[in-house]
Formats: sequence, C-alpha cells, structure tokens
Amino acid sequence: MKLERTVSGLRRELAGAPRPVALVPTMGALHEGHLTLIRRAREQGATVVVSIFVNPAQFGPREDLAAYPRDEERDARLAAEVGADLLFVPPAEEVYPPGFDSRVEVGGVSAELEGDPAHRGPEHFRGVATVVAKLFNMVGPDVALFGQKDAQQALVIRKLARDLDFGVRIEVVPTVRDRDGLALSTRNGYLTAAERERALALSRALRAAEALVEGGELETDRVLEAARAELEQAAVVPEYLELRSAADLSPAERVDGEVLMCVAARVGPARLIDNVILRAPAEPTLDTRPLTGAAT
Repeated sequence: MKLERTVSGLRRELAGAPRPVALVPTMGALHEGHLTLIRRAREQGATVVVSIFVNPAQFGPREDLAAYPRDEERDARLAAEVGADLLFVPPAEEVYPPGFDSRVEVGGVSAELEGDPAHRGPEHFRGVATVVAKLFNMVGPDVALFGQKDAQQALVIRKLARDLDFGVRIEVVPTVRDRDGLALSTRNGYLTAAERERALALSRALRAAEALVEGGELETDRVLEAARAELEQAAVVPEYLELRSAADLSPAERVDGEVLMCVAARVGPARLIDNVILRAPAEPTLDTRPLTGAAT
C-alpha cells in the first residue's frame, strides 16, 4: 500500500491505475465498520483508495475536533491488512489552502435532523458536502462507499453525486454492530463501562420498534412509544427520535414502504446516532387458483 499526502501525488499514483477505482472516505481512528467498507471496496474495485482526513469544516464550535482520536500508523496498518492500495492522508492546508472560501450546499435532505440548528446545524452538512465533493474531484472514483449508520449523510452524498453529475456510484453498506448491539463508532471510545451500558438503549429502542412493525403495528405513535420506553428505562434523553421517509427524510405518517427510524442522544461525553430501516410486512397474496381434486 502506498501513502500520499498531496493531490498531485495522489493523481500521479492514480494515473493509469486499474479501473474501477473505489473510494472509502474516513476520518481515521479505523474500526471494524471502516474495515468492512474497505473489504467491500476491495470486492468492488481494482484500485482501492482510503482517505483519512479529520475535516474541520464539519465540526461545530462546541464539538470534539481537538479531541477526535488520531493514530495514522495504526490506521495505515489496518487499511493495508484489509486490501487498500492507496492511503491518502492530506494535511488541512492541502484540502483547504490559503484563500479557500468555497462551500458546497445540498438542499432538502441536509436541512433535517442533524442539519437542524437545534442539533449540529446546517454548517455540518456544508462541511461534509464540500470535503466529499473535493475528494470526488481529487480521486475521480467509480464507486464510493459509506456506512448506513450515518444514514442522513448517505442521502446527502447520493444527492450531491446526482445533482452535480459526479458520475460516481454511491454504495451504502449496512451498519456494523458490536456483539452487544451498539453501532460501531469512533466516539464509542469516549464511553466508560457504565455509559456504554446506558448507550445500548439506542439499539434496544430500534429493535423494539422493529419488532413491533414486524408484528403488524404500523401507527407511528405506537412505534415511537415502544422505542421511547427503552430510552427512558436507561435514562437516555434523545435529542431526536423520529420516523422519516427512507427516501427523502420527509415525516412518516405511518410505516408504509421503507421508513427510517433515527435517534440521536448524548451519553456521557459522547453524542451518538443510530438508525434502522423499518419495512411494513408484506400482505399475504390471495390465492385465486381453482381448487383441483375437490370432492363433489
């Protein structure tokens, strides 16, 4: 695996590289969720590029930019072990050189939930969209892979790629969870053992909602109530717990088709998010074929 820190070096390495090129953008501190993306990229691409960049543009003033974990040597070893061909680790001034003042804003889906000023705010997805647009231009990938845990981010990036004609296919890989059900996240490392136990309420809440829907309950109030009960039992107060269309994040009046249940909450020093796609049970098909061999 080769390591590059400059756009010119990255492009030089990719010139004539076997296609398709698969990109896995990360902020480092790699865990099994990231490694699953890289393995999947290995299946998708002849050349696998992993980027590591802790993007200051997507952190708010009260967020954990300075404390965000960084361990390049460990990340490089792990990325190489699971099949990365090229590791791109640019310094901030390479991505945002002096005088840089452009921003990319994706309308619609970026204004909800995490983009609400009551939560991370609109600057969060402006920062995400800007850095991802730059990475797409720097790498020129055929496919880019993201995790379902950041479901809203995936929707924003799909829309970005479509609206700006990047010609890159966006693949969203299912959330990877620890054995206890907690969705893997770099921020899980901030939790004490007791806080981690409380954090499990997020995945329990999603499972409770999922079980209710699988049993035939489609009314949003009842589904939300089942999830909220799990959070309350662990004294976890959600920033939001909502049912939204999995296609465009519009409010879901009932579970019809694919509906995204998403939750965000602070547990100790960590702000955690999680989600599940709820699917209404398929209605049984009426068999109208004539009976054969019936008694007369």
